[in-house]
Amino acid sequence: MYININKRIKLNPLQILALGFLIVILAGATILTLPISSANGSTTNFLDSLFTATSATCVTGLVTVDTGTHWSYFGKTVIIILIQVGGLGFMSFATLFALLIGKKITLKDRLLLQEAMNTFEIQGLVRLMKYILAFTFTVEGVGALIYSTKFIPQFGWGKGIYYSIWHAVSFFCNAGFDLMGHFNSLTGYSDNKIVILNTAMLIVIGGLGFAVSSEVYNYRKSKRKFSLHSKVVLTVTSILVFGGAFVIFLLEYNNPGTMKNMTFMDKICNSILAAVTPRTAGVNSVSTSDMAMASRVLTIILMFIGGSPGSTAGGIKTTTFGVLFLTLKSMIKGSEDVEVYGKRISKDIVYKSFALFMLCFMLVITVSGILSITEIGASFEYILYEVVSAFGTVGLTLGLTTKLTAVGKFFIILTMYCGRVGPLTVILALANINKKSSIRYPEEKILIG
Repeated sequence: MYININKRIKLNPLQILALGFLIVILAGATILTLPISSANGSTTNFLDSLFTATSATCVTGLVTVDTGTHWSYFGKTVIIILIQVGGLGFMSFATLFALLIGKKITLKDRLLLQEAMNTFEIQGLVRLMKYILAFTFTVEGVGALIYSTKFIPQFGWGKGIYYSIWHAVSFFCNAGFDLMGHFNSLTGYSDNKIVILNTAMLIVIGGLGFAVSSEVYNYRKSKRKFSLHSKVVLTVTSILVFGGAFVIFLLEYNNPGTMKNMTFMDKICNSILAAVTPRTAGVNSVSTSDMAMASRVLTIILMFIGGSPGSTAGGIKTTTFGVLFLTLKSMIKGSEDVEVYGKRISKDIVYKSFALFMLCFMLVITVSGILSITEIGASFEYILYEVVSAFGTVGLTLGLTTKLTAVGKFFIILTMYCGRVGPLTVILALANINKKSSIRYPEEKILIG
């Protein structure tokens, strides 16, 4: 399916999606350079504005200037709009605008929506889009209401309400942006269970994927049945969250730089958030640079896996990781098919999972190699952490972001963009290859392992 623009340039849906995100980023960057966007009324250089706009639109959270102190309320509002548009996808807002003005959603629009939402079919797409928008604003509203019980007493009515809404949107969209200032994130709330658990709840719900959330919501109506996709997402998510929280709890229990002086319940709550936030949220309540080495390695792995398809999250996705693990399990058992929950996963999905994993792995290694040359004095651990965080659209950092060179900033910008748009376009591009060669070459074996 191709769409004509000015009857000259032909763009397919994948190209439109990639170009759409680029246009949103450039528009946001241009606005952020204006004096009205900064707190002191000065012009922000374009590279830092572009970095911030890319990070916001790609719902990452890595920043070269402090969000809470550098930007004016106008600039902060521009950033949260970019986060909301980037989290849901610009096609969601284009559809919302079309519905508001009474415009008919054409077949071309539905095909583009299918690409944007990564769904199996176009039937019911507009209904799903309405549900997504209603669900998003409802969850964000509830999250903001919970935050307001703490932020209004602390900041007053006006600032408290603004902060509550701002952070609810940021964390539901799995963006690591916050307004607490001085790059502190939520470290000042490590003993506040309501703020910590509400943040974790918003991140998990935003990272499940809208199709899964819909099935969970309609569980009773669907005769208590989940699709295989939802079962895999919920299973892998549960293992990563609770398993990760348990490991971090053990590793950080007596760490004086993180949790040693916390109460037992605070340690549990902060361990949960520390396991949830690498799934592309990027907010932290304990110092990431003071975490144990093993905790940082686990965080890198969780960041690379990310959230689930069709969500606001990044990474290779939970289902990709699940398919890779199930394939390994089947190979060890000597089974010809990859099976789970009484169903067989097609070899086409297995091949795409391995292709996606390799493409993402090569992207991370390549950018890490480049930054190891440009960022003189930075350890490879810090560089790898930064690159995986950018690719997974996470936003966690060990402190390297503000020290990046101009070349380093450019490659992190590129990595954030690829992390938000790339994996989706790779999957869809592979899915659209239906041509099969009529030629089959003779089979021959090679030695591996």
